[in-house]
Amino acid sequence: MEIALSNPSISIPKYFHFSSPLSNCKYSPASRIRCQSVDSSNTAVAKKGMMGPHTGRDPNVNKPDWLRKRAPQGDRFQEIKHTLSHLNLKTVCEEAQCPNIGECWNGGGDGIATATIMLLGDTCTRGCRFCAVKTSRNPAPPDPMEPLNTAEAIASWGVDYIVLTSVDRDDLPDGGSGHFAQTVQAVKKLKPDIMVECLTSDFRGDLDAVEALVHSGLDVFAHNIETVKRLQRIVRDPRAGYEQSLSVLKHAKLTEEGMITKSSIMLGLGETDDELKEAMADLRAIDVDILTLGQYLQPTPLHLTVKEYVTPEKFAFWKEYGESIGFRYVASGPLVRSSYRAGELFVKTMVREMASATAAKT
Repeated sequence: MEIALSNPSISIPKYFHFSSPLSNCKYSPASRIRCQSVDSSNTAVAKKGMMGPHTGRDPNVNKPDWLRKRAPQGDRFQEIKHTLSHLNLKTVCEEAQCPNIGECWNGGGDGIATATIMLLGDTCTRGCRFCAVKTSRNPAPPDPMEPLNTAEAIASWGVDYIVLTSVDRDDLPDGGSGHFAQTVQAVKKLKPDIMVECLTSDFRGDLDAVEALVHSGLDVFAHNIETVKRLQRIVRDPRAGYEQSLSVLKHAKLTEEGMITKSSIMLGLGETDDELKEAMADLRAIDVDILTLGQYLQPTPLHLTVKEYVTPEKFAFWKEYGESIGFRYVASGPLVRSSYRAGELFVKTMVREMASATAAKT
């Protein structure tokens, strides 16, 4: 899955989460216990205090200053924080000390406040080695009231752009696509002008599930390939795959004219420049519109080791390169995440332009 934000006595969205290709949750005894379930093969390594072939802290790689951010503040941030607290919602944004929480909730320089809600529970059926979300073969069933309650919560927050994401739910026949679609429809009914991005799983490659979600009324279909082709089996759960992810993105684009598609890649996992160029070319070959590139940050020593902290200058190079090969927008930076808000003003404009162009043809 994606990682991505948590439950009151009343039944509103169970998980409000800042979605990202990675989780930089603060390492603590509690998070260590939680993260051990991600990849049980690492438990023995952790108990021995040893570094595995792909996990552990690399003493030769130190976190640079450019990954530090000021504590979040601001009126809108405080308002959303108060609402979440009043409703007894727990957020990964706060618990994981996400570096972008203030910028997302406050709306940044353009005033577009954004949020990411995590559907279908907090337990994933897969165990990707970069992700700290807990896992289980048999998660709790989805809350049937979640679509409506999520929509009501979103309408009350006054945000302009919402990202809906979820854990992988391989235990459900459609992978959760129908639940996703119901939520989009409920959101659009209560707030027709809001932009809705769905950051989805691969639905086990089920293209019918992809199609059902695309027809729900969403504005942006996002699915992350996460890393370059060579590193897929090291980084992602074996049930995920490079070609499978590309097929999902391709089908979303072909299913509905004007559909905006988006993907994300983590850097710092050991990829080469040529491999990254290949991945970007493969995304452009299926007409993916938007790409986000961000620094992988290791949640705990049980997760994949950071091989490199990519400099801001190199991220700037990749932005320029990506847009030069045809991406309509590339958000690229050390703290960029898959639902990074800096591109959302551009996306809103793009959605309206493409909708107008499609309407003109009919």
